[in-house]
Amino acid sequence: MKFINSILVKFLAYFPKWMVKPFAAPYVAGVTVDETVKVVKKLNDQGYTVTMDILGEHVRSKEESYRIRDEYRNLYDVIEKEKLDSNVSLKPTHLGMEIDPQLAQENILSILDKAQEYDNFLRIDMENSPYTDDTIAIYKECLKRYDKVGTVFQAYLHRTLNDIKKLDSDKFNFRICKGIYRESDQIAYHDKEVIREKFIEDVQFALNGKGYVAIATHDIPLIDKIEQWIIANNISKNRFEFQVLYGVPMGKRIKQLLTKGYTIRNYVPFGEAWFDYSIRRLKENPNIMWYVLGNIFKK
Repeated sequence: MKFINSILVKFLAYFPKWMVKPFAAPYVAGVTVDETVKVVKKLNDQGYTVTMDILGEHVRSKEESYRIRDEYRNLYDVIEKEKLDSNVSLKPTHLGMEIDPQLAQENILSILDKAQEYDNFLRIDMENSPYTDDTIAIYKECLKRYDKVGTVFQAYLHRTLNDIKKLDSDKFNFRICKGIYRESDQIAYHDKEVIREKFIEDVQFALNGKGYVAIATHDIPLIDKIEQWIIANNISKNRFEFQVLYGVPMGKRIKQLLTKGYTIRNYVPFGEAWFDYSIRRLKENPNIMWYVLGNIFKK
C-alpha cells in the first residue's frame, strides 16, 4: 500500500491544480488571508497558538520581493485587527536573499518594524546551507533593533550546536527542526538516529543555557524523550514551546501536551504557492491520499 501511495503522489504532481486542491486542503490554510484567518481563529479557540507563513521562496526580482514584504507587513495589521494569537514566519529567499542578501535584510527589517509596532514576534526561517551565514547575520542585525525576533537551526547540520553556543543569551530565541534540504555528507548527518541524538543535544544545551527553544518535530518518540528530560530537569514551561505543521497527523499526542499546559504552536502556511508545498507534504505522508479519497467518496 505504501508503494501504491507513493506512486499516486508522483502522478498527482502532474495533475491540474483543481484536482490536487482537495489533497492540499489538510496542509494549507487557504489561498487568501481571509480564508487563513478563519483557520487561525479555530486553532486559537482550541487552545493552540500559531505562526503564519506566506508560501513561496526564491523570488526573481526586487519588485517581487517588495510585494512579498508588503504582504507580510499587512499580515501584522490583520493579526492585530483580528486579535489573533499568532506571530509570523518568513523565508529569506522569499524576500530577495538569492538576489542580494542586503535586499533581503532591508525587507526583513521593514517587516520587523511592523512586528515591533504591535509588540509581536518575527521568526526568520532557515533554508539550505548556501544561505545559513547570511540568515544568521540578518538575525543578529534584527536583534540589535528589537528582541522579539528569532531564527531556526537544523539538527542535521554539523555546525548547528556550535552556532547555538555562539548565540546563547537571554534574548536568543530559535526553532530547532531536523532539516529537510538535501545537503552533502560533508556538512550534514543523514542517519536518522544520529539526527535524533543531535536534536536532543541541541535542545538540552539551549535549555541549560539562557535562550528560548521552539521544539519543532512530528517524531513522537523524540518528543517523548525530550518531555521526559524537561520534567526530570524541572525546565520552566516559559523556556520552550512545541511546534507542529498545520494538518500533519499526530494522533492524540499534541492534545496531550496541550492539556499539560505546554505552549503548542501550529505553523500555518497559506498563499498562492500552495501547490508545490502540498506536493512536498504528500510525498512525506502519502497515506493522506486514501484519507482524502475516502472523504471525497463519502460526500
